[in-house]
Amino acid sequence: MKTEQQWYLYIVENRLGHWYTGISPDPQRRFAEHQQGGPRAAKALKGKGPLTFIYQCWAGDRSGASRLECWVKSLSKDQKRQWVAGTLITPDSYLPSLS
Repeated sequence: MKTEQQWYLYIVENRLGHWYTGISPDPQRRFAEHQQGGPRAAKALKGKGPLTFIYQCWAGDRSGASRLECWVKSLSKDQKRQWVAGTLITPDSYLPSLS
């Protein structure tokens, strides 16, 4: 039986103070790609280093991670800060399934 790959949501801050939200099965590898600025780096982060890894959380499978990413990207920066600090609750419909 094949197990689903586990995905994570992560947030990176650039030197301008802007936050980038992404998803990956390996956030640390993805962060390294963003830092290197090569062809696999997000356009939004190229040339805007140094970058700071702000946050990561488990997001379930790819579908669940995409839903959570969409919700986080809809938040204002202040709301994202609250969410990272644990003072803004994630709606149940965006929480990863444990099954």
